[in-house]
Amino acid sequence: MAARRMIGRLGARHLLILPAALVLLLFLVVPYFNIILMSFRQPGQGVPYAAGWTLANYGKYLFDGFYLGQLVNTLWIGAVTTFACLVIGYPVAWQLARGSAAWRGLRYGIVLAPLLVGIVIRSYGWTILLGNNGVINRTLVGWGLIEAPLPLMYNGLGIIIALTHVLLPFMILPVMGAIQGIDPALDLAARSLGAGRRSVVWRVLLPLSLPGVQAGSILVFVLAISAYVTPALIGGLRVKTVAVSVVDALIDTFQWPFGSALALGLAIIGGACVAGFARATRMKWATRQ
Repeated sequence: MAARRMIGRLGARHLLILPAALVLLLFLVVPYFNIILMSFRQPGQGVPYAAGWTLANYGKYLFDGFYLGQLVNTLWIGAVTTFACLVIGYPVAWQLARGSAAWRGLRYGIVLAPLLVGIVIRSYGWTILLGNNGVINRTLVGWGLIEAPLPLMYNGLGIIIALTHVLLPFMILPVMGAIQGIDPALDLAARSLGAGRRSVVWRVLLPLSLPGVQAGSILVFVLAISAYVTPALIGGLRVKTVAVSVVDALIDTFQWPFGSALALGLAIIGGACVAGFARATRMKWATRQ
């Protein structure tokens, strides 16, 4: 009887997760499997793909310096954006977690407000700010600080600035949650033992908030390397990322097999970077225990 009841409970649990499993199967596993198959097909003329199978799509991706350069550039933009979000977002997260409760709601609203505006609108807003005739350059030239406009658009710098603004909440919220889980008495104990504010941050607060830093960094990095709208609008035709090339291959040149190979290559290499970062941070966290 006990064994039968246990089997019945397990069956009920499986029935509860069945709808979510079906959604994941239909909208995640099946499309990914289709992309994998598509990446090995022959390119077609006027059709998505032709008959037959080939490895040439991956060969073009891995041995063409142009696309390798795009991959390196994409990973570099993702890493710098992640670092910028961490440097800017950590103090904000600390203030939200430990600041005065009277103004906490307003601070939450300021952090979450950018998420209420579409990413296309935000990216166009940055084009108004960063353009050669934009607000920033016109102000600097008008004040006599510079003679010629600064190159803030159509380069990696402009993309990183815009992506940092877009993705900053995804860093702040996980770090804030981790800091809220740290007992404030630990800060007081460290200070009572003679630690300064900087020592408390580096030797107490930061190590204990590593899970939040890890989660936020992974979120920002994955979203940054897969972003399309912001690099396309801010970078224009001068800065190509893998996501932009994927859309170009699928829509403009109608090379679905090669576009699938580009997307899968970015997913695999980006996943390897995330796995390496997660392992490194877990080891760092383990040494602090």
